[in-house]
Amino acid sequence: MPHPKTLLLFNYDWDELGAKRLKDNWPSLESGFDLFSFPSNARLAWFDTERFVAKAAVFARLTGAKAVTSNHEQFGALCAALLAEKMGWPGTPVKAILACQHKLYARQILQQVAPEANPTFSRLDAAYGGPVPNHIQYPQFVKPVKAAFSVLSRVVNNQQELHEHTRFGAWELWVIKHLVEPFERIARKRLPEAGTAHSMLLEAPVTGRQYNLDGYVWKGQVRALGVVDEVMYPDTDAFMRFEYPSQLRTTVQARAADVARRFLNAVGFDHGLFNMEFFHDEARDKITVIEFNPRMASQFSDLYLRVDGIDLHEIAFALAHGIDPATLNRAPTTAGSAASFVYRSFDPKAQVAFPTTAQKNSFRESFPDALFFEYIKDSKELQRDFKWLRSYRYGIVHLGGDNTQHLRQRCEQASAMLGWTAPYLDAPPDRAPETHTTKPELFLSKPVSTST
Repeated sequence: MPHPKTLLLFNYDWDELGAKRLKDNWPSLESGFDLFSFPSNARLAWFDTERFVAKAAVFARLTGAKAVTSNHEQFGALCAALLAEKMGWPGTPVKAILACQHKLYARQILQQVAPEANPTFSRLDAAYGGPVPNHIQYPQFVKPVKAAFSVLSRVVNNQQELHEHTRFGAWELWVIKHLVEPFERIARKRLPEAGTAHSMLLEAPVTGRQYNLDGYVWKGQVRALGVVDEVMYPDTDAFMRFEYPSQLRTTVQARAADVARRFLNAVGFDHGLFNMEFFHDEARDKITVIEFNPRMASQFSDLYLRVDGIDLHEIAFALAHGIDPATLNRAPTTAGSAASFVYRSFDPKAQVAFPTTAQKNSFRESFPDALFFEYIKDSKELQRDFKWLRSYRYGIVHLGGDNTQHLRQRCEQASAMLGWTAPYLDAPPDRAPETHTTKPELFLSKPVSTST
């Protein structure tokens, strides 16, 4: 017997695949627009969170939806919390969403409950495009208080670099303000103590390997699901692959889960999926939190499903309907190790060769379990990627294997069939080295995807 309908907000890419996979037992409806695609993303010009939620409530009543969920960082998670509150449905508290997404306020709370996992931080005392203060000690990692573009997250080594990094053209300023202002209007009403989100945050740069802790909270109980290893292209801040299960020691994973528990309890996050990005410096055995995301890390749902039989998207549906995810049945496992492989170019002059139809057909026949995404972009989009991200992500492949060695063998075979270099580089790509904290890329153009 199917469950009642669930309204999915800003549902595309990984979440679209998850909803399709579960449609027989968890029927759903969609509302929202795609920030990756024109003309859909033109709605950004007049988007208002409260107006969107009011319309979504009417739509839910007319269509018989009984729950709402979203894994969309920019607008969806907050809108889902507001709609659940309005309709009396299970959901993450609005203030907890705001506390996680306001990066400066989240740092302040983390400093109170887990200072050992927090870097030194401060608000950049300058408006967008304003003069850079003289008293700053470098290097610093700079990022938005409310993340809009990963392009705005990087290490700066001196005042000139910070000055150049915070100069924006008229179009860039328009986009930034329209992405942040919907959050700002709600935060002013519901979390005024956090201060404005229209600013930048400075943090002490951190070293170590990067990881992602995934979990959910049910009736105030924080339940960790696992840790994904986030492997970078050597000497860069660009993700090369995401591997599950983690190679991180279980004792360190438990410490990371404890940090998450303390923070989530402090901000009143008592219901919903979350993920915590963090560094672990092996030499000092130190954990440092990068940020908390009050939603599922959708890209990793497929990895957990392959290895553990746990479907993060089904957990999201269950939580939306007030069902304890611990009561869900697990799917049969298909792999001992799984990864999301990211293919990149670091040379703006290089021409990426995309696989032909024949190559893709052979790939699908040889790897029926694979997920395949290709990111085909025009010259202007490529120019933007290299300016903002210093690389071009042109493809993603998901695969499973019996173990890490078998997984690498499959990846190398699959990559060869696609005509791409397998993302297992032991040496840095041809580019200047950088060492700094990182953040998942947001607001890239929409990929062409194939699932088999």
